[in-house]
Amino acid sequence: MNWISALLGNLNYTTIFILMLLESTVVPVPSELVVSPAAYHAAGGHLNVFLVILFATIGADVGASINYWAGYFLGRPIIYKFANSHLGHLCLLNQEKVEKSEKYFYDHGVVATLTGRLIPGIRHLISIPAGLSKMPYWKFLLYTTIGAGVWHAILAALGWYMHSFVPESQLDEKLMEYGDYIKWGIIGIVLVVCAYFLFKHILKKKS
Repeated sequence: MNWISALLGNLNYTTIFILMLLESTVVPVPSELVVSPAAYHAAGGHLNVFLVILFATIGADVGASINYWAGYFLGRPIIYKFANSHLGHLCLLNQEKVEKSEKYFYDHGVVATLTGRLIPGIRHLISIPAGLSKMPYWKFLLYTTIGAGVWHAILAALGWYMHSFVPESQLDEKLMEYGDYIKWGIIGIVLVVCAYFLFKHILKKKS
């Protein structure tokens, strides 16, 4: 997708918004190659890092809302049909991935909309089961904003930090290297949060 490469090569607030909107639907745009480089340039004085996070999060909200309303109005059969279509496969989508996001949502309840935004492979699809289950939109949007905001703040902090010791020519390579550590760290945090809510739920039922 040459047009995505063109957007990645010209990061400003508009392209950040567009790319994060796409990333939150079904288009495979890696957020670590958008938000972190934008923050890297912000550290050099070309952008404002807080606006980078803001526009990335607004874009994610809009993209996630598209998935939410698709699930809400279209229903499971049409969603699965698209996931199994040629276009769905071009977007690196399949029924198994949608089912995985549904399982995560139903296993963890509405809080999954927040924690799911932090998990690779789940992040851009968690909005679909929220729509399928008719989760209240205001609650969905609140949790999505918090989860996306936290994720983008982490990526922005990484890009800002790397500006001090990584040449721009090596940025993408280093981001992929450090990105793996961040992903596993985030997954660990999510597991702790889920365990906390589960423990709290068990105590509430006992009392």
